[in-house]
Amino acid sequence: MLEVQDLHAYYGKSHILQGVDMHIDSGEVLSLLGRNGVGRSTTVKAIMGEVPPVGTIKFKGTDIAGLPSYKIAHLGLGYVPEHRDIFPGLTVRQNLLLGIKDTRKPTKWKLEDMLEMFPNLKARADTAAGVLSGGEKQMLTICRTLMGDPELVMIDEPTEGLAPLIVQQVGDLIAEIAKRGVAILLVEQKLSIAMRISHRLYVMGHGKIVFEGTPADLKSNAAVRKEWLEV
Repeated sequence: MLEVQDLHAYYGKSHILQGVDMHIDSGEVLSLLGRNGVGRSTTVKAIMGEVPPVGTIKFKGTDIAGLPSYKIAHLGLGYVPEHRDIFPGLTVRQNLLLGIKDTRKPTKWKLEDMLEMFPNLKARADTAAGVLSGGEKQMLTICRTLMGDPELVMIDEPTEGLAPLIVQQVGDLIAEIAKRGVAILLVEQKLSIAMRISHRLYVMGHGKIVFEGTPADLKSNAAVRKEWLEV
């Protein structure tokens, strides 16, 4: 579904991504792991067109490298940024409705389904989104992206700064999305959630992929964990 080959990206003169190769299949949950500053967020931003990419990025066979973000989104690629962008003055319901790309097309994700699936949001459906907790804002951002009916969602650091119980809920939400056939690229620092819900894992170091395998492969590879993940 998504193929990335020899991807490079720069911030000014800083060479951040240095030849990233990765792929994601339909319905797959893939986690991108690594310490802060290795290029994980830059990778998804380059794929989504928020950072100018150099290299090959194909989504469903279409070359999307360098396309505007809105065109990439309309092809079926969703993106949940790290900073949890919501419209604080609008209600939860209004925020969700803003995620719809085309009201003329039927989608697998309806507003009523979202509110039934996630009681936290249902209870606050007509509440201004600005008063939600951090975890509720994260769920709202993910759900709003789903309202656009993506085939692949890239989620950047969804558990950052959340309490352990909310981390569990966000993990369950991502697992439920995957059960419904949506592929997921998860950028995550918490190894536990990635190991629990992923089919495959990539580990990044110094702007490159340094490991690819299953959660079982990573669990049995102490050397990779020590060099690239542990603090």
